Amino acid sequence: MDVESETPVNLPIPRGGVRPRRLAASMALTVAAALTCGATAGTTARAATPAVNVTVNAREGLGTVPDTAYGANQAVWDGQMNSPATAKLLGQAGVRMMRYPGGSYGDGYHWQTNTVSGGGYVAPGTDFDSFMGTVKAMDAQAILIANYGTGTPQEAAGWVRYANVTKGYGVKYWEIGNELYGNGHYGADWELDDHADKSPAAYAHNLVEYAKAMKAVDPTIKVGAVLTLPGGWPDGSVASGDGGDWNQTVLPIVGSYADFVIVHYYPNGPTSAADSLRQTQLLPAQLAQVRQEIDQYAGPNGRHLGIAVTETENTYQPDTQPGALYNADVYFTALENGAFTVDYWDTRNGMGNVTTAPDGATDYGDGGLLSSGQCNGDGVCEPPLNTPFPAYYGIQMLSTVARPGDTLIRAGTDDPLVSAHAARNADGGLSVELVNKDPDHARTVDLDYAGWTPGGDTPTVYTYGAEATSITTAREGTATTQVIPPYSIVTLKLTPSPDNPIGTTSAAPGDPAATDVTADSATISWQPVAGGDVTRYEVYRQFGTDSELLGESTSTSYTVRNLRPGTSYTLNVLAVDQKGHLSMPSPPVRFITGTPGTSTCAVTYDVATSWGSGFVANISITNTGPDPITGWTLAFTFPTDTESVSGSTWNGDYSQDGRHVIVTPAGSDAYLAAGAGNTVTTGFVGDQSGPDPSPTSFTLNGTVCTTTYSS
Repeated sequence: MDVESETPVNLPIPRGGVRPRRLAASMALTVAAALTCGATAGTTARAATPAVNVTVNAREGLGTVPDTAYGANQAVWDGQMNSPATAKLLGQAGVRMMRYPGGSYGDGYHWQTNTVSGGGYVAPGTDFDSFMGTVKAMDAQAILIANYGTGTPQEAAGWVRYANVTKGYGVKYWEIGNELYGNGHYGADWELDDHADKSPAAYAHNLVEYAKAMKAVDPTIKVGAVLTLPGGWPDGSVASGDGGDWNQTVLPIVGSYADFVIVHYYPNGPTSAADSLRQTQLLPAQLAQVRQEIDQYAGPNGRHLGIAVTETENTYQPDTQPGALYNADVYFTALENGAFTVDYWDTRNGMGNVTTAPDGATDYGDGGLLSSGQCNGDGVCEPPLNTPFPAYYGIQMLSTVARPGDTLIRAGTDDPLVSAHAARNADGGLSVELVNKDPDHARTVDLDYAGWTPGGDTPTVYTYGAEATSITTAREGTATTQVIPPYSIVTLKLTPSPDNPIGTTSAAPGDPAATDVTADSATISWQPVAGGDVTRYEVYRQFGTDSELLGESTSTSYTVRNLRPGTSYTLNVLAVDQKGHLSMPSPPVRFITGTPGTSTCAVTYDVATSWGSGFVANISITNTGPDPITGWTLAFTFPTDTESVSGSTWNGDYSQDGRHVIVTPAGSDAYLAAGAGNTVTTGFVGDQSGPDPSPTSFTLNGTVCTTTYSS
């Protein structure tokens, strides 16, 4: 998002590229009918809703909260970025990751002179040393954008030397550039890039040189590579002369040199607050596709590459209550699905276009966490300098749920207007966050717990209500029933029952990994629990908020068998002590089983082209068995509900039920002779409203086929 339409505090718009918030605005988001009722304040009131059912499963671990989890961007055009008030407020919000020097400015910023190429405005007191003083005062970490667009590997290496050798700041995370896919190679041009070759291959090869030069100074640093987010522009675009899209091109080259990848997440062209809040439901599939692409293209080092979401913001009236609801939901959604940091864009932007939200609240077009205290030419003024906007409180509420070291666990809800997230806390307690996105109606929430038993104490409840100026605390309701006000964020702090089946002291098994993954089996291995009295380990599969015990082991590995080909699995490992108490769950291990190496049929799935709202897929079907086939039925399932077959198909009749697709012959293509020489090709135009991962398995007349992919 970067420079965009932000105004630096008390100064004109900086140079660096004013670009549209989302170039993929043409992507038509599929809108579930269940979400259209009561979506915005001021709509017709509906009848009282039934109770919302929320299930929390303490066996299903989603990862430990890292100390980098809650972050925010700092921009050098913000003259208040290093003020004591800023450090105090961000620290109180739990921000522990600070990104610098600010989005697209990163590709023009020269750290030695504290200047931006082309004369972009830099406020006094925003130099690197001043920034690091604020970082240290907050006991936070920095993530820095090394200047790719107008810099050199030598300049970046000099920054590493100054930061970590000369000054001893210990800066660990370094991004190589910002949104370099916006350098004009795909048509849109907002990112500074002076390289003659602006292709993804050139970026990747140059990143390798940056990584070599920087790690020669400090081999302990971690280097990040820019990727595109599936479902957002320019994902899937292949420019003239390129052999694949951005991610397909970059990952094979940087896989052995990068330590993490960078994606930015913004709602695509939201038309309302409800639309913006609803789109967070797409993020799990988008991040899953990022991980799938890393595994497919990045080589042996791929499993070690982290994912950083270094920019995010609600893009529809972000200064109002939806900004808080968005942050409370999107941070945990990203962290639960593999991100190690989520960084808000940004602390202050300056006043922009003033609008009025449906509930009467004023949006100042700022999009920052804190007010810049500006007034416009019409005499409309933001709140006083440093007044928190609702988005700030959305981040502050995160720490009432989970702090670094706590374990995120699975929570699910049956109401699309209520989000739920949960964590096991280091003190043995459990916290549940509930986000009510309905501006008009409260919700009565009935909570059920699996693998953990709450005590009988009245919960401590933290609440951030609509357009409130603080977070309130009270002891109210029970562990199983709570009333959640409209447009609010609520956190329940629960204590365990004395006979809680999960122990409070046993650590989780560490670093689980899947190896030898075949069509129907996988070997899971993990690090043993240090200390404690462990008698065995149990391996569970996640089914939404349900768990399936797959098996037990007295060693630190287990081979899971009888798996389904072409299926995505998420597993956890838990230790069991002599009393039968379970430990905390391990981090999740995710994998997709393959298809059979040999079968009586073979399928090739080829995405010939794709764009923001659709794609073209060709499917080749071959009879590799000994017998001819007269009449065939091909079946497959889209991995996400953001994909569908449009009305345009060829050489086959298509029908779709939910995500499941059936293809039958058209005309003379019904006969497939025996042997590998007889192939039928069919295809379709697909619609997409978000990520578009390829189907993982195809069956021909019920037989799972060997499957290959090309693109």
